[in-house]
Amino acid sequence: MKMSKPPVPENRLQATRAFLQRKWVKNLLFMLALIIVYLALRPFMQGDVVKGPAPAFETESITDQPIRLADYRGQPVMVHFWATWCPICQLERDSVERLSKDYPVINIATQSMDDEGLLAFAEEHGMNPNQIVNDFDGQLMKAFGARAVPATFIIGPDGNVSFVEVGYTTPYGLRARLWWLQ
Repeated sequence: MKMSKPPVPENRLQATRAFLQRKWVKNLLFMLALIIVYLALRPFMQGDVVKGPAPAFETESITDQPIRLADYRGQPVMVHFWATWCPICQLERDSVERLSKDYPVINIATQSMDDEGLLAFAEEHGMNPNQIVNDFDGQLMKAFGARAVPATFIIGPDGNVSFVEVGYTTPYGLRARLWWLQ
């Protein structure tokens, strides 16, 4: 019994088209395109984020609790910028809230809604409102040099910015960075 060979494309163009029509090739090209877009946008997303000493700030939570970054000196603290309308922030919300039970976290809602709206949002999503700061006009975000949300700044015990992540970050990555600074 003689096995037949698959038909050979008549020219190189047909061979290239046949190759590109394979599902795994399409998926690979799509993933490469996503990676290229991500790498192209990363410098814009990082913006002019602060390095070295973290910007000192004194403000109040949406429950009128005083929040001063200087109060966390001597321990690592996470300053997390997010927005109620941000889908990526929604993905991170539960892990950030769980992390706040083990480490100090200052949640800064930027360009979202008024304090009453944020209180309702926090209650609806099981967030601690005492840790939420309303940065409605984006001034704190600007002080940290972030241009996009979510933006996470992990500040070491010495008051210096040790890690910066703009965009989604895994809960394990956040926990590992905070643990490293203890």
